[in-house]
Amino acid sequence: MAITDFFDRGHSINKQATAFVLDEQHWSFDDAYGISCQVAQALAGLGLPKETRAAVLSANHPESWMCVLGLWRAGLAWVPLNPRSSLQDHQQLLQGFDVEVLFFQDVFSPLVAQLQAHCPQLQHLICLDGAVDGAVSLPAWIADQPRTPPAVTVDPEDLAAVMPTGGTTGIPKGVMLSHRNLGVSIAFSIMNNQYEAQEPIVNLAAAPMTHTAGFLSLPASARGGTVVVLAKPDPAVLLETIERHKVTEFFLPPTVIYRLLEIPNIRERDFSSLRYFMYGAAPMSVEKLKQALSVFGPVMLQGYGQTEAPGAIASLRPGDHFVNGEVASDERLRACGRPSVLNALAILDDEGRPLEQGQSGQICVRGDIVMKGYYNKPEVTAETIIDGWLHTGDVGHLDAEGFLHITDRKRDVIISGGFNVYPSEVEQVLWTHPAVLDCAVIGVPDDNWGEAVKAVIELKPGGAVSAEELIALCKAELGSVKAPKTVDFIDLLPRSAVGKVLKKEIREAYWRTAERRI
Repeated sequence: MAITDFFDRGHSINKQATAFVLDEQHWSFDDAYGISCQVAQALAGLGLPKETRAAVLSANHPESWMCVLGLWRAGLAWVPLNPRSSLQDHQQLLQGFDVEVLFFQDVFSPLVAQLQAHCPQLQHLICLDGAVDGAVSLPAWIADQPRTPPAVTVDPEDLAAVMPTGGTTGIPKGVMLSHRNLGVSIAFSIMNNQYEAQEPIVNLAAAPMTHTAGFLSLPASARGGTVVVLAKPDPAVLLETIERHKVTEFFLPPTVIYRLLEIPNIRERDFSSLRYFMYGAAPMSVEKLKQALSVFGPVMLQGYGQTEAPGAIASLRPGDHFVNGEVASDERLRACGRPSVLNALAILDDEGRPLEQGQSGQICVRGDIVMKGYYNKPEVTAETIIDGWLHTGDVGHLDAEGFLHITDRKRDVIISGGFNVYPSEVEQVLWTHPAVLDCAVIGVPDDNWGEAVKAVIELKPGGAVSAEELIALCKAELGSVKAPKTVDFIDLLPRSAVGKVLKKEIREAYWRTAERRI
């Protein structure tokens, strides 16, 4: 299957059903199908080879997503651009991944003009909503194109996307994903988000569609559901949208959920329509997960994946959060779920040997979800995929019930005085304090210990707690070895464009003058 087959399945169910909503605008499946086909026809007319890279620079908007569907119909490969990223970040991706086609909203015209000066390979510029010098206007460009797919055969192994990794230093690697890779991810989501035959499906694209939210809209579209798009992630608007449109499913990263839970009177809002509140992309505080279960109900659904194996390694489904009708133990809630039946999963040691149940090692996955490789980086690909196993870089174990637990990122482990300290374990304790909104635990240089455990804390508005109190809390729960030796307070933790805390950036401030790096 090609990615567009999923959307087309929804189109075949009911062409006049509402496919997308943005504010007061509505697009039927037939509208979206026709526009995406016209985009594909216009792209095919350019005579570009299959798998030519094309990017879309836009805030969340249905017509921008229709352009992504269109470039897939034309056999091109999508390179996502986050509208909140910097000029340098965009330039690195466009140059590094040889992007030749760029769709963009008029508001980004000044940025695109700068990119043109540094990206000579950009041959085709299409402005989505205006007339800009050096670019064609999308409405005029597709006006005379037929509303049917072009004569382009898309093979499941064809390149569908080159996705940048979440690197915070240097040039991000480009993860090459095929139509088959993404199709498995969509199928896994459909398996997790189960609905009755006539049950309405309303997906809320609140997070950037350039990342997880875009792919998570396709399972809803495949079943004829409606995707409600938020142009900006405003918490107040998000809550009103859930109530107004009777949203049944949506995704948010943990950092945004934490802020949502702080909204006054949130328990008075109507979440009765919700079936699946999906979370992932970073570890979540168990205490805040319990709070979310209390506020939103038994609808929380965690997905574990990574860019190299998108969204389909494991999942903690709503029922997994409970045992005999009661909220499950903290140990269960710390799990990322049971492995997908669509892939093989193993816990391997440093020599690639499988470990027994309960033993910690690197989480490795094999199957149709695994990327084709890194763009123009065969050596790095060979280091990451060994004997067919994708080495995720995550350390974890499987428990007696088959739930997968992630201990930490392999590179984030702190070695203090010869002992391994896993930051996520310490962070879980710090998150339990009512004054802590978010935190990051890192290792910093120490003459005696090699690395010392440090906590960097972002407090809730009006929250107050001393470093001594937090250290004592961790000592009581984890012992002195794992407890932070020092605590720093910060107004705002640095985060990526998709909300992940940038530990590398935090760590760099403490290691910059160190003579050696661990």
